[in-house]
Amino acid sequence: MRHVLLAVLAVLLLSSCATPISHYQNETPTLILEEYFDGELQAWGTIENFSGEITRRFTVRIIGKRDGDTLILDEYFQFDDGEKQFRQWRIEKTAAGQYVGRADDVIGTASGESAGNALHWRYTLRVPVDDTTYDLHFDDWMFLIDKQHMINKAEMRKFGITVGEVTLFFRKP
Repeated sequence: MRHVLLAVLAVLLLSSCATPISHYQNETPTLILEEYFDGELQAWGTIENFSGEITRRFTVRIIGKRDGDTLILDEYFQFDDGEKQFRQWRIEKTAAGQYVGRADDVIGTASGESAGNALHWRYTLRVPVDDTTYDLHFDDWMFLIDKQHMINKAEMRKFGITVGEVTLFFRKP
């Protein structure tokens, strides 16, 4: 019985391991972050709580531009309850397929790596909720579908526990 329990535990642990970015190396079209986000884009998405219930819907207008080696993304959020937010990302490529990013509501720096059509982005975001704020860790995956469309799935965690997910769809004219 003990061996069966250990085998089940091993399978669960292995299945919970994240897919490495190299898994997407040969997927096309190739995502070149600074090219895809150059110019104006539209996005829309949902926020789900820990039980999968959609708690918010939103749209985003994104304007990307380059300033030397820095990609600047101005993001204008409009939520279904009327709330508006603005975030400016400053993203730099540090090596082939490696990125770091900063924004006012990001704690420290975001780190990302890309391969093929995918980008894996990790950061801690200070999120306002009612009269307080929460520092949530985002485990963010973006997948380029074609030259105009990209899908983004992000898992939000607090103390290592998943508290919600964000699904976002991008469209570049």
